[in-house]
Amino acid sequence: MNLSEKQFFIGDESFSSGEILSLASESRNNRHLADWKQAFFQFIHEWFNSDDYVKVQTSGSTGEPKVIHLSKETMKKNALRTIQYFSLNRNDTLLLNLSCRYIAGKMMVVRALTGQMKLEIVDPSTGFSFLKDKTFQLGAMVPLQLSNLLAQPDGRQKVENIRHLLVGGSAVPYPLEQQIRQLQNNVVSTYGMTETASHIAIRTLSGNRASDLYHLLPGIRVEKDDRGCLVIHPDDGENETLVTNDVVGFISPESFRVLGRADFVIISGGLKFYPEQLEARLQPYIPVPVMISAVPDEKLGQKMILYLEAKKSELLKQTASEAIKQQLIKYERPREIRFLEEFSRTENGKLQRK
Repeated sequence: MNLSEKQFFIGDESFSSGEILSLASESRNNRHLADWKQAFFQFIHEWFNSDDYVKVQTSGSTGEPKVIHLSKETMKKNALRTIQYFSLNRNDTLLLNLSCRYIAGKMMVVRALTGQMKLEIVDPSTGFSFLKDKTFQLGAMVPLQLSNLLAQPDGRQKVENIRHLLVGGSAVPYPLEQQIRQLQNNVVSTYGMTETASHIAIRTLSGNRASDLYHLLPGIRVEKDDRGCLVIHPDDGENETLVTNDVVGFISPESFRVLGRADFVIISGGLKFYPEQLEARLQPYIPVPVMISAVPDEKLGQKMILYLEAKKSELLKQTASEAIKQQLIKYERPREIRFLEEFSRTENGKLQRK
């Protein structure tokens, strides 16, 4: 794709890579622009500057949130890995509806540039009305965006106009996962973090191949540490080995199941429990979001509590009690049920458990 060929599309306007770079230089500090546009132009300017890295804000998945330097070469390599995995071709069209202030948005831009593909950039708060008449070969959404889109009368048709859809940023709620299973396009959950320059593993959510297993992308090397947590080895020789807090179970050298986070583990009565696993077993039978946490207890060490995101209701409490009895064995059962009108969540929708 040459510098004069139209590659970027924002609203009714189209730009070549040369034009978008020139526009980025003029607009990146324009405070009158919408934040998503300004973030896009700032990243374009940063990508084409003389530095061999970009600055990225981490989400805190592997520690305290911080700004890190990511090698542009690593980002290109990871972009190419995704392009090859999904068999994307030159001149395919990608959709960017995530902020370029974070890694997911930045990487969609890098994929378009690396693969010489077209990129349509839209407001992250869009209602996706344009999806009625347009198709894309690759897109990415956070669960809340996808849930809101599927709630529209023609939402399924719109979603299916994206051939490959990446879903990430936070866990996919059970009701949404059930909706996704009915879709005809390829919808996948991604495993990755800022430090890995986006995803390193893929889990299929849609159709007959839906699974709870993540499969590594080619070239990714991982292992477990003494805690049972995933350790990711870089293949570029530049970045340090990344130790996560995600406890995993390997099914094969290339596939694994996420059991929970080491920092969320509950030890009650001398037994170890991963709240994410227990929540997944209860959620299909309780009509409101659930969360399992713990409080100190003199006898048990920690006492498990089931929280329901709702106003206090005896009917809901009975429903939850029945689900606990039916789905969990004796030692797994929370000792108490409490109500919270709203769970605390991070900006990208992850539960704040502590």
